[in-house]
Amino acid sequence: MERVKTGLSVLDKITGGFPANRTMLITGDAGSGKTIFGLHFARNSCDQGLKTIYITTEEDANDLNEQGKSFGWNLESFQENNLLNFIELAGSRARLTETEMNIDIDSMKGNFTKILQNIPENTDVVIIDSLGSYTAKLTPYEFRDRFDLLVYELKKKNITALVILDSATSQEFNELALFSVYGAIKLIKRENPYTGRRERVMDIVKMRSTKTPTQFMTYEINSKGIEILSSPNQK
Repeated sequence: MERVKTGLSVLDKITGGFPANRTMLITGDAGSGKTIFGLHFARNSCDQGLKTIYITTEEDANDLNEQGKSFGWNLESFQENNLLNFIELAGSRARLTETEMNIDIDSMKGNFTKILQNIPENTDVVIIDSLGSYTAKLTPYEFRDRFDLLVYELKKKNITALVILDSATSQEFNELALFSVYGAIKLIKRENPYTGRRERVMDIVKMRSTKTPTQFMTYEINSKGIEILSSPNQK
């Protein structure tokens, strides 16, 4: 199966990268690095020459560009070369480039597929950060129905997608989302039972057609972004 590298060297060595034209799920607590993971994937997708759309519902493009600069990434250069486009749907700051996208934001509530309606046909990679803004008051049945359709539409468009769920949405709908996606990674902050120190660990919950480790992988967020510190054996 064709793979798209994530930019995390240990993860790419273990899995080969994310399966192309499939949807992956990222969940985790606040501060676990979900957005940083999304930016890693966006940057590396652009490095591979893939046209990438980053849909943000919580931050604006300037914030994300500044985050990138803090890790030494020049995301603006990808935007200038038409490899990366940020689509901002961040609450009251929601702004879309109307010449490129013509989406009625009010009508998008609870309807995930409209997020992608007018994305150019030549888009290769989409990161959605995050779906939480569109899950309010949805029943589990409604969430599953809409999420299934979103994943189906992404696959039909031959898009490799990374969908991020915030912690609140994940607690409510995580098990339902897991059934629909091709793979899922959970980012966890916990206390190490042996050292008593706080640490971040990554759990590859599932990834079809891929041998994955059963152990947690410890990682840190440093000046280079996310760096995985442990490299478990595949089992």
